[in-house]
Amino acid sequence: MNEQSAAIIRACRGPVLLITVGSLFALDHFTPYRFTQTWPLLLIVLGVMRLLGGPRRFRDRPPGAPPQ
Repeated sequence: MNEQSAAIIRACRGPVLLITVGSLFALDHFTPYRFTQTWPLLLIVLGVMRLLGGPRRFRDRPPGAPPQ
């Protein structure tokens, strides 16, 4: 993964989480599914976003620095 794709994923993390939370509250309000039943979806979305973001320790290293 290059720096540009990592930056796009970091930029999308907040909006994706807000859309997920809003969707779960809409489900809570308009369907028989309650937030107490659907909140694990937040953990799944967080995990997927974390996986897509890649390892943080390599991304925060300055260019040319030796591996830790």
